[in-house]
Amino acid sequence: MELCSIASGSSGNCIMTGYDGCRLLIDAGISGKRIEQGLNSLGLKTSDMQGILVTHEHIDHISGLGVVARRYGLPIYATQGTIQAILNTKSVGKIDRELFHTVKANTPFSIGEMTIEPVEISHDAAEPVAYILRRDKKSVGVITDLGKYDDYMIEKIQGVNVLLLEANHDVNMLQLGPYPYPLKQRILGDKGHLSNELSGQLLGRVLHDGFQGVMLGHLSKENNYAKLAYETVKLEITVGENPYKGEDFPVYVAERSSVSKRIEVV
Repeated sequence: MELCSIASGSSGNCIMTGYDGCRLLIDAGISGKRIEQGLNSLGLKTSDMQGILVTHEHIDHISGLGVVARRYGLPIYATQGTIQAILNTKSVGKIDRELFHTVKANTPFSIGEMTIEPVEISHDAAEPVAYILRRDKKSVGVITDLGKYDDYMIEKIQGVNVLLLEANHDVNMLQLGPYPYPLKQRILGDKGHLSNELSGQLLGRVLHDGFQGVMLGHLSKENNYAKLAYETVKLEITVGENPYKGEDFPVYVAERSSVSKRIEVV
């Protein structure tokens, strides 16, 4: 199993994961051209993908979905609410309904040798989910776009080997920044986005001896810095009520507009 961010941030998200013989995209929130170029840099092609898992219908997660679907005919997996919202999003263009496959939160399904579990998230979208993928005893999770976490989320990602986890904003930067007040409240709310601090606290709740690394993703361009997210998350782990320190495992930060490190689960 491996995980690689093609792009991750408020302006567009696309993640590649899977194994030799069965690789998937999670979201297609950048142009089809950028997706192809990103995969080419990894020695892959868009046509190599076995499907696209869609988390929700916000444009930074589906802007390239129509182009990719029409060009390559890739299966699209999403909840019923998300599918309907995509079909009502004119900017993605027409997508053949036969390409859509409905998934349900907490109901695992299989693609190739992977078991994929959609996980409910708290976000202001139609029926949003995150995804956990397992093959043999290896697992990865892509957990972004959640305004809060709870015992349900902790239970779901407990034991995952590698996470791409949201660290969207620094609370002080957001509060003092130029965003209008209603937008600030949306981001800070329970259906908004996870801050650096909350990201580190959630991570501290799920660490285990088999944990192999985290990639911090979906960083805000206006309200965060890669170095700040990195240091804040590590500090929260170190000072948290867990036996681990921030230096005990690799912490990466996904690039906003370029391909990030390719992480292999060993």
